[in-house]
Amino acid sequence: MIEMTLYGRGGQGGVTLAKLIASTYFNRGKHVQAFGVYAAERSGAPLQAYVRIDDAEITNHNQVRTPDHVIVLDRTLIAPNILDGHKPDGWILLNTPQPPEAFAEMFPGRNVACLDATSIAVAHGLGTRTVPIVNTTLLGAVAKVLGLAASPDAPRTRSAPGRPEALRTRDLPRASDVPRTSDVPKAIGLTFKDVTETLAQSKFGGANLEAAREAFESVRLEKLPGAAAAPKARAPGAPPKDLLDADVGGMPAIRTGNWATRQPQRHQLTPPCNHACPAGNDIQAFVQALQRNDATEALSILLVTTPLPGVCGRVCPAPCMDACNRRIFDESVNIRDLERYAADHGELPPPTQPRREERVAVVGSGPAGLSAAYHVARLGYPVTLFESDKELGGVLRTGIPAYRLPRDVLDREIRHILSCGVEPCHKRVTRADLVELTQRFAAVFLATGLQQARGMDLGPEADGRVIEGLDFLDRARRGEESTKQQEVIIVGGGNTAMDAARTALRLGARHVRIVYRRSREEMPAIREEIDEALEEGIALDELVQPLRIFREKGATMLTCQRMKLAEPDADGRRRSVPHVGEDSHFDLRCDRVILALGQSADVGILPEGAEVREGEALVGMTAAPVFFGGDFASNEGTVSAAIGSGRRAALHIHRTLTGEDLFPTPPPVAGPEQITMHIFEHAPRHDGRAIPPAARRVSFEEVRRGLVDDPVFHPAEDEANRCFSCGVCNLCDRCVHYCPEGVLLRCGEEFQFDYGQCKGCGVCASVCPRGVVYMTEL
Repeated sequence: MIEMTLYGRGGQGGVTLAKLIASTYFNRGKHVQAFGVYAAERSGAPLQAYVRIDDAEITNHNQVRTPDHVIVLDRTLIAPNILDGHKPDGWILLNTPQPPEAFAEMFPGRNVACLDATSIAVAHGLGTRTVPIVNTTLLGAVAKVLGLAASPDAPRTRSAPGRPEALRTRDLPRASDVPRTSDVPKAIGLTFKDVTETLAQSKFGGANLEAAREAFESVRLEKLPGAAAAPKARAPGAPPKDLLDADVGGMPAIRTGNWATRQPQRHQLTPPCNHACPAGNDIQAFVQALQRNDATEALSILLVTTPLPGVCGRVCPAPCMDACNRRIFDESVNIRDLERYAADHGELPPPTQPRREERVAVVGSGPAGLSAAYHVARLGYPVTLFESDKELGGVLRTGIPAYRLPRDVLDREIRHILSCGVEPCHKRVTRADLVELTQRFAAVFLATGLQQARGMDLGPEADGRVIEGLDFLDRARRGEESTKQQEVIIVGGGNTAMDAARTALRLGARHVRIVYRRSREEMPAIREEIDEALEEGIALDELVQPLRIFREKGATMLTCQRMKLAEPDADGRRRSVPHVGEDSHFDLRCDRVILALGQSADVGILPEGAEVREGEALVGMTAAPVFFGGDFASNEGTVSAAIGSGRRAALHIHRTLTGEDLFPTPPPVAGPEQITMHIFEHAPRHDGRAIPPAARRVSFEEVRRGLVDDPVFHPAEDEANRCFSCGVCNLCDRCVHYCPEGVLLRCGEEFQFDYGQCKGCGVCASVCPRGVVYMTEL
């Protein structure tokens, strides 16, 4: 008779594995028996299962006491006690990523087989990392191990094809090291064909079969060095209590948690939206405030990290939404419109006021300069904000049309920044001025943005017909531009190109066309801006490179070259190269060409080391430290990135002046694998309203209206409730309600584990929707 003991946890399929092993031998004509004994019938609880195989009918129905083979389904159960009663010539099969020799001290002289069945099962979609279903996977390993036990002349090595060397199957034991048939009672060899037949008979196909095959090929087997100790008999249980015993009905002497191999712990992770936000916003927290319909609290949370939530809620490309874990489940949370809602509906808190003596200068009032000035002022420093234009806002005012960013929204948020102790000064700062500023202020922050537009030589006929995109947008804002009845061509694929095209249409152009040298997939513009431009009737010519402007029969024409995509360039986008062919060149009629090819920083203000020169003349030496930020330093090109740059600059300035480090150290990011998505209900995303294309073609009225409340429906609150709150406890109490022992208690907003009674079953971790509760090994 062959006897086996299986150690596992509820939910992994331990009892099913015992039945599959028995079925495999039954198909070979053997008498079999398989049954399980649970510690508790729930997921994660320890259990044991037993298998018996014999040529004759099996009449013993007791638990197996002296197993020939031991199989451990959960690595937390690997311990010396699994050798109790084990026959030294049998096999120990362990589900572990460690190799057999790692257990040389624990199991000396034993035949040990190892494989990472959990990783194989999860990779094939069998269960989850928390509760992997490894039964069919381990069946493949069992067939290899027991087939070897019955076949001492098996080949010495068998490698898993395509696996790295470190993961290849180890050399099998020499024939002299392997227990022979005579050593293992009535062994019968198994092959993978046996596994296939059993799984087919049990209706386990597809991923189950492939996982079993991988296990069959990758299990590592070895006879460990040393002398195998004789089987240790199990200690008899304590005699039953007599009714006259004094401690009848008393508490047990051993606390129930003593046998646990794992303990639950709690931690907070970084939500992926927070991690992806260039501004550093606590998105999960402000969205949770909107779940409570508290727009004022949501706005207060946003103002900790950004002074421009109303701006970002309208013009941000929203990388947070691309990172949202809910995107895998159905659709990402509409974070951008929720930020806008908080900014438009929340009440601004009272402004902070300066309290320190050191004064800080900020040069440039674009998003980076406004952010730096705001955060420096909130840290208690008086700030002077230098801007060469008559109005503050930089590119927010001059480069983003009113149909995307209404002027009253920008003005409202700038007023709040100034109220916190920021004094504006409308003056252009030169190199000489910079030296003087470093002598008057304790620190200087430069955020002058990108001042120099990238041009394109389109020939002598281009004079008077070509304008830079940002200049065009600024002139349009001032009422100094008209494209009435013109054929307008925009060159570029970024947000400035989209804004210029849509503005030209609103100024009366007969036809507007965007030409871009790559495909639409490579365009850096916000996806929604491209969609809205096409909805408004703007044409898009992909893989087109302008070459020159010429006049023909009184008409202005633009010669273009067709392009094709090649290998990616340094920024990861595929390069465009000329297409060669008969139709590789063509002409487009145009009255105006607008170039939106990007900008570069004007470094004329930069100090040369510690010396500042005008030509050859030494102007002076910088006294206070000078910091750089925004697009001037990194050219990331988004408002949210510039806001984050300004905030980090403020923290750098504060650390330089005081030595206090306020930079946060966020915990790891909560990935989708840590979210229990199946407990959530699918719900479509609430998108903000927008005016129809026909109406917006002729108006600079704001296109998007955001999430609009009505008397019975509050879309912002509904949308906020779609948030998973990834990695952050929102007091749902599922862990408390599902704890089978009642050892997890909640006191206010604190949770306490009674580890003396906790059995480490892992139920609390498996039902936590947000990855807050996790299990540690003891």
